[in-house]
Amino acid sequence: MKAIYTIFGLMLFLALSSCENFLDVNDNPNNPQDAPISGLMTNATYETSLNVYAIGSITSNYVQYLASPNPAGASDVMEASNYSGLWFDLYNVMTDLTDLMQKAEEEDAGHYLGAGQILMALNLGMTVDVFGDVPYSEGFDFSSVTPTYDDDEALYSEVFSLLDQGIQNLSGTTSISLGDDDFIFNGEVSSWLKLGNMLKARFMLHTKGTTSYDAQAVLTALASGMTSNDDDATVIFFEQRFNPWAQVAINNESLLLGGWISTQFIEAMDGTSYATTDPRMPLMIGATDDGDYIGVINGAGRGNAPEQGARSTLIPGQFYTSEQSPLLIATYAEQKFIEAEVALESDPEAAYSAYLEGIEAHMDMLDVNDEDKMAYLNSPEVSMGSSALSLADIMKEKWVALFLHPETWNDARRFDYGYKDMTLPENLNGNLNGQFIRRLAYPDNEVSRNGNNVPDVTLLDRIWWDE
Repeated sequence: MKAIYTIFGLMLFLALSSCENFLDVNDNPNNPQDAPISGLMTNATYETSLNVYAIGSITSNYVQYLASPNPAGASDVMEASNYSGLWFDLYNVMTDLTDLMQKAEEEDAGHYLGAGQILMALNLGMTVDVFGDVPYSEGFDFSSVTPTYDDDEALYSEVFSLLDQGIQNLSGTTSISLGDDDFIFNGEVSSWLKLGNMLKARFMLHTKGTTSYDAQAVLTALASGMTSNDDDATVIFFEQRFNPWAQVAINNESLLLGGWISTQFIEAMDGTSYATTDPRMPLMIGATDDGDYIGVINGAGRGNAPEQGARSTLIPGQFYTSEQSPLLIATYAEQKFIEAEVALESDPEAAYSAYLEGIEAHMDMLDVNDEDKMAYLNSPEVSMGSSALSLADIMKEKWVALFLHPETWNDARRFDYGYKDMTLPENLNGNLNGQFIRRLAYPDNEVSRNGNNVPDVTLLDRIWWDE
């Protein structure tokens, strides 16, 4: 059962949030300095979902879900943009989670502690995945305004430790039960345990190209993970606050342009790059007034609209863009594709079954009708059999199923952007030397304030698991 926001929930969030700007030495007298554990949980679950959105809104251009309507748009051409806002948002949540975990230990609230540790692992892991080395060991005690940066590989060990501790604490006793202050699972401890194991598998999969990778450990974690779409980790929005992707679609209708669809994504679904037309396309993106699906080439912009014609965009009212649509943190569909990739070498039959189940799970999420679903699943190009299933097949279907989700950028880097017909954007940032981007630049605020500790890297320097 997923938590649904209410007006009371919004008031609680606004009243009790203890969120502090990372390393902000100025106290705000209008914010409470000692928020209760319940308020911290409300804020952390809500803001974590927005962090997933924020990263996805950046990386969706890199993996060519979206494209800028303007030529040489910064995200399209992979410029070194300033993401100070994202940095602060991630650290604000982790600061609140530090307080939540401390209070949970003091109050013997084991389930709050466990959920907090899983959320900390998720936010820390996302931070490392986009920035690499980041402050952590000196990041939350505010003893220094110039904290040192921890090694990204070492921080991954902390991610796994937090997940293990979280699972252990959620499996034990507690003085206070989780409840409707948990905006992800509404206090369902069993769902938190499944999420913890699913996230272990997600982050372990990132290490596939390293010596620390253990395929059996991934499969073991998955065995205790999600079992259906009902287990998806989501935050559902309420009437007073729209899903942010819905706001992008609404803004676009008002000519505040955003959410334009990449040609690459449309051609992967409309029968161009693959022979089979995907019935999910009209449920995920908008058609032109003429009923056509026409994308924008990344980096090229839409051209002269009257001459070049209309383009497909995100439109209000679809699964991803309804005002109360859920923000997807982690899904059963993603888990099945993780299983398919991990099992591919050792057990092709199990991999093939998981691959098909992942497609079906996503189609069920979108309410694809049974006739269209079975026609797609039974098409020779999709239903190729276990002996012919390839990693490229799995990655393509996972790319579709994780539409707008930041995890796809991790996949793209692991897969060396090897999706069929995916090409470099036009007007590519010249500093990339004809290559795809591998990380985000450190924020300008951090460079100016903590420059002696900020690593000297370029957009081509790889995160530890991508080397």
